[in-house]
Amino acid sequence: MVNPKLHKSKLKKGLYLIPTPIGNLGDITLRAIELLENSDFILCEDTRVSKKLLDKFEIRTSLISNHKFNEIKNLTKIINILKDNKIVSIISDAGTPGISDPGAILINECLKQSIDVIPLPGPSAVTTAISVSGFKEKYIFYGFFPEKEKMIKEELEKLSSLNFCLVFFVSPKKINKIIPYLKSYFNDRKILICREISKYYEEYIRSDLEDLKLFKTEPKGELTIVLSEKQFNKNTSQILSESDKKNIKTMINKLSTKEITEIINQNRNVSKKKIYEYCLKLKNEK
Repeated sequence: MVNPKLHKSKLKKGLYLIPTPIGNLGDITLRAIELLENSDFILCEDTRVSKKLLDKFEIRTSLISNHKFNEIKNLTKIINILKDNKIVSIISDAGTPGISDPGAILINECLKQSIDVIPLPGPSAVTTAISVSGFKEKYIFYGFFPEKEKMIKEELEKLSSLNFCLVFFVSPKKINKIIPYLKSYFNDRKILICREISKYYEEYIRSDLEDLKLFKTEPKGELTIVLSEKQFNKNTSQILSESDKKNIKTMINKLSTKEITEIINQNRNVSKKKIYEYCLKLKNEK
């Protein structure tokens, strides 16, 4: 047999990191199913969500609720279970544990105490989105945005200088709040918004960031966003002349940043990002 049935006695004892489908339940691997069947306990983010997956594959392993609000409280109990030579698997509602999901605290404690941690490959919204983006394959995964506006601006300011694709997770409730920030810091890039990946109503929205509109209604499902690498036009100047700066200063209190960008870009074919950055600098100096 190519994939012989696993026998619990032959499994290495420790913590198994098991990715679960990000949408279509058929994306789970055979190895993941067999390990979940042979585990002594399964740690899961939401028992109601995990039960749907486990019931589909007739997995009856005992569940332990382990989410961001109780993972510290659970730590000693789970470490003791692992030290008792048990096989414990950890899953999240979707995707890989510890990647923008609970798991990192337990993983680090296991490493400190020399408990084996065994990862499985599997479904990933990040690599799925990158693969379909059409952008360059070198990317940086950021995850979810901070809550505070100041931190969002600070993080995007740092990221905007990097010439890599960038991947973010965004909740549907926050997407319209985030779009203006993306347009301010990455106006010279393209964007791919992935919605409901691998589900029946999956959708891939592609646009130049400067042309991206706000959603008229709140989209359904978590969103994975991919920003392209920087887009350079060989015929576009990357330097603002003193004349450009003078003209921007005269308009800064009368027109919006977008209007100024369009005017300067049409007249001089200067990089829109450079114009945006200079407008933001002037406004921040006030």
